[in-house]
Amino acid sequence: MQHAQIFVNLPITDMARSQAFYTALGYRFNTDFTNEQGACLVLGENLFAMLLVKPFFQGFTSRTIADAHQSAQVLVALPCADRAAVDTLAQGAIAAGGKAHRPPQDLDFMYSQAFEDPDGHIWEPFWMDPQARPPQG
Repeated sequence: MQHAQIFVNLPITDMARSQAFYTALGYRFNTDFTNEQGACLVLGENLFAMLLVKPFFQGFTSRTIADAHQSAQVLVALPCADRAAVDTLAQGAIAAGGKAHRPPQDLDFMYSQAFEDPDGHIWEPFWMDPQARPPQG
C-alpha cells in the first residue's frame, strides 16, 4: 500500500506563536486549510503538518494529550539537500525560539541535528549521503 500525501497532526498551545515560528524558518501555510483552530503547515509538495490548538486536537481522540516538553511520541525527520541545509534549519529554529534537542550526529553516511519547536515537538533535519552505505548489522 502506498499513500500520495501525509498529514501529521500536532497539538499546539498558541496559534500565532506557532505560525510565526515556522514562517521564520521559511515555511508557508495553506490558507485553504488554516483558521484559528488549525493551520496547515506545508513541509513539501505532499507533506503537511496540521498544527491544531489543543482543545480542537482533543476532539479527535479520547486519550490524554501528551506534554511534548515532558515526553516524546514522535520524532519528525526532515530530509535536507545537504549538511549545510541541516545546519541552517536547526540554527534558524533556535533563533526563532526553538531549543536544541541534542548535539549534531555525524554517522559518516548520515548527518542530523534535532530541535524542539515552541510546543516541544522534536524535529530532526538530516542529510544522507547517497553514495555511502550504512554499516551492516
